[in-house]
Amino acid sequence: MNAPDLVAVFPALGAVIAPVLVGAFLGYLWTRLGRGFDTAMVSDLVTQIGTPCLVFDALTRLDVAPGALGTMAAASFASYALVAALAAAALALWRLPFHSYLPALLFGNAGNMGLPLCLFAFGETGLALAIAYFAVAVALQFTVGVWIAAGAAKFGQIARTPVIYAVVIALPFLATGAKPPAFVANTAQLFAGLTIPLMLMALGVSLGRLRVPALGRALGFSLLRLAFGLGAGVAVAGLLGLAGAARGVLVIQSAMPIAVFNYLFALHYRRAPEEVAGMVVISTLISFATLPLLLYWAM
Repeated sequence: MNAPDLVAVFPALGAVIAPVLVGAFLGYLWTRLGRGFDTAMVSDLVTQIGTPCLVFDALTRLDVAPGALGTMAAASFASYALVAALAAAALALWRLPFHSYLPALLFGNAGNMGLPLCLFAFGETGLALAIAYFAVAVALQFTVGVWIAAGAAKFGQIARTPVIYAVVIALPFLATGAKPPAFVANTAQLFAGLTIPLMLMALGVSLGRLRVPALGRALGFSLLRLAFGLGAGVAVAGLLGLAGAARGVLVIQSAMPIAVFNYLFALHYRRAPEEVAGMVVISTLISFATLPLLLYWAM
């Protein structure tokens, strides 16, 4: 693409990136000014109420074929499998413990960053496809992710994950084309509206509070996470013949930086939490800097 074309696309890229950067910056500024922000409460609100409502609202309100969502879910599984294989090989080569580093290399920030980016890049269709990816991510993170970090399988955790129930409840409406009762739809849409702003502010607060104790390793693993994710997304999209919004959503979601939840799990199970915190911060900052290129390629 020549220089005039690049200049012409900048406003479109800015419209996608600006809300994400502004939301995260507000959260960062809020905590740096010493304002109170109950991260645990906000996380619970988003996880237990906001995200399930967002999932239900998107799947029942938006006009997206069930087959497209199923294809995206399958592509998500394939992308995660490929990243897992690459990350496991790298850790085995360096003789580093899987339980401390594999979850961080595997699970990107498909929620706080991925959902708003896909919404602003591809509209409501992109949001629905991104939610299909996100549902797979949540299911894997709260089963396989917990298993890796804890060293033992804890598949009962998925039964306590509200997002999964939101998907199950929405499936009959999605399959039949029927609409939920107005009071249900309006309530879900109302609470869905708080989710993405709170996600972005919570991300900014986390960046303001987390520290980077070992810059070298944090930088190295951050680059690996972004490279593995991007490579897997592009490869799977090519293998499945995805195009348009489906390809863009898969590439964007797969290339997201390390999720904050990895730090929470590392802290809970005492798996090098300080190092994981550094990876979250560095990978997110790198991702912010490279978002224009990622979106330009994906869109």
